[in-house]
Amino acid sequence: MIYELRTYTLPPGALPKYLKLAEEVGRPARGNNYGINHGYWTSEFGTLNQIWHLWSYESYDERTRLRTELAKNPKWTNDYVAAIRPLLLRQDLRLMNAVIDPRPPTGVSNVYELRIYRTHVGNARPWAELFQSILPIREKYSKIVGLWTGEFPQPNEAVHMWAYPDLNARTAARAAVAKDPAWQEFIPKSTPQLAEMQSILLLPTNYSAMK
Repeated sequence: MIYELRTYTLPPGALPKYLKLAEEVGRPARGNNYGINHGYWTSEFGTLNQIWHLWSYESYDERTRLRTELAKNPKWTNDYVAAIRPLLLRQDLRLMNAVIDPRPPTGVSNVYELRIYRTHVGNARPWAELFQSILPIREKYSKIVGLWTGEFPQPNEAVHMWAYPDLNARTAARAAVAKDPAWQEFIPKSTPQLAEMQSILLLPTNYSAMK
């Protein structure tokens, strides 16, 4: 199984039109027939006017085959892609390998935090394995949604996603875990493997599989 995280950046003011087209045209045309969609979000903190969506495929070859078939779907190419293309400033994608497959949170109206860590060369998988060892402690305070390591274009990335009922819950959870003695022991082992850390707050769209 491979995962694809796609990021679309739009100019200011274009987001409502894109969301309407995606909900009414794009998602019905594609469904889950050309890869499984796990979530569809907009950025709230970090770079604004961005769409983030997560897909999975059985393999790289299967991804290629399904995307070739999708390009033959006239509702997708003619009604959707042609309409959204003028709205997009850029498209970025990450192909990732799952360390922890997506675990949709319970409840609805969650906020999501996507944390992207660039590690020093060769340390993405070791960092992810180290993180797994402390995860039972970390999950006492909030539950992980998924954990991946990068394959392309950045092989030295660890990507993890978290869900919270609201921002106050996130603040409380992170304050509590920071005081945990086991977490405090973990941090000095973790940080030497990391070069950069990025956090993006995401809100689910009306049509997101994860709410």
